[in-house]
Amino acid sequence: MFEALDLARLQFALTSIYHWLFVPFTLGMTVIVAILEWTFVSTGKEVYQKMAKFWGKLFLINFAMGVVTGIVQEFHFGMNWAEYSRFMGDIFGAPLALEALMAFFLESTFMGVWIFGWGRLSNKAHATVATLVALGTNLSAFWILVANSFMQHPVGYVIRNGRAEMENFATIVSNGYVPGQFAHIVLNGSMTAGVIIMAISAWHLIRKSNVDFYKTSVKWGMVITLIAGTLGAFAGHHQGQYITKEQPMKMAAMEALWETQDPAPFSLVANIDTKAQKNTGALEIPGGLSFLTQNSFTSGKVEGIKDLQAKSEAQYGPGNYIPDVPAIFWTFRVMVAAGSIMLLVAFVGLILNAKDKLVGNRTFLKIMFWTLPLPFIAHSTGWFVAEAGRQPWLVNGLQLTVDGASKSVTAPEIMTTIIGFTLVYIVAAIAAIYLAVEHIKKGPDGNPSHDVVEKEEARLWN
Repeated sequence: MFEALDLARLQFALTSIYHWLFVPFTLGMTVIVAILEWTFVSTGKEVYQKMAKFWGKLFLINFAMGVVTGIVQEFHFGMNWAEYSRFMGDIFGAPLALEALMAFFLESTFMGVWIFGWGRLSNKAHATVATLVALGTNLSAFWILVANSFMQHPVGYVIRNGRAEMENFATIVSNGYVPGQFAHIVLNGSMTAGVIIMAISAWHLIRKSNVDFYKTSVKWGMVITLIAGTLGAFAGHHQGQYITKEQPMKMAAMEALWETQDPAPFSLVANIDTKAQKNTGALEIPGGLSFLTQNSFTSGKVEGIKDLQAKSEAQYGPGNYIPDVPAIFWTFRVMVAAGSIMLLVAFVGLILNAKDKLVGNRTFLKIMFWTLPLPFIAHSTGWFVAEAGRQPWLVNGLQLTVDGASKSVTAPEIMTTIIGFTLVYIVAAIAAIYLAVEHIKKGPDGNPSHDVVEKEEARLWN
């Protein structure tokens, strides 16, 4: 029998994962569409306008789903996590309010102008509108990450009357956790959009439909994937070094490092024995973890799980402060593997394209198409590591997860809402997938929505 706390965590995890299936693509595609429009303005080549319209409508379908799933998350704070909201509301509410007032309204307003502005605005004005949509979308992500960063690394607060109250808003916004996390998310969003463009273009090239259009699109997808993915990896590396300082237990769990070592090895794979608190076998890169965390293979102490547990008990009292090590260890490696495969496919694809051997290579085009699920796998596993690696803390060092859950909500009630939300999500997903597939199948020339008439746009939302 599941406890209410376990179900509350499961529900929020399911909702977050489902929501985050749509967010990265939105973040990246808004930027790409804006770049495509400005490229059209500067070159006059209509293929870039056609690309902006085609990939932009795919973004609209995705955006609608992202909004619906994101709203549900906010209800959870009051339903299942009332104690967290009481404790954190003064701090957590400010960036969320700014996200709605400053970012979401900007994004939504200019998105409407973007949809109905084709043929009504000049090309420069329409490109400016697309830029404002991209700005609003990514600004929205910034404020949400500011809120999340406080949970990872609390700063700029004071405990008063049993609550965390804001002491310095500027300190909260400038939280050292934010830059690396924001850069990582935004760049990986662009990589996600690049992979989707690359994969869908490959699907059409296999079928030799609209070859000229999708030859251009696939090149854009590969370049964006490679550049954004590489920069995103560097941002993730920077974030990993910050985590080592501020959340050493999370880093130790990611590497299943039980004992403090100097230098510390990086384990490619390991057989983890949580009961004995040791690895009975591992394939290691000597000094690899010290290099990742401190840029040196020969020196750099990394604290182990055992020592960190002892420190936590001394600071916070008796208890188990060790997260689920095997789950975090392996999900981190799934994330890295997914990201590496996407980069490799984009790199090889660009080489083949430079030699004019990509379009005719059906085998590689099929491989490229099947990279489609990889960004979603990478994002889901990455967020699992970020959130589960913080456990048992809901707010790191301030509030345990068990103390943040609502006291009056029962397990059967939560299970009922899980079933209800899941059914609604399934129906919504079917509708979104249907619209997306139909749009993709029609291609850039067979879709009357490129004229952006009210009738077709209304069909998108209804």
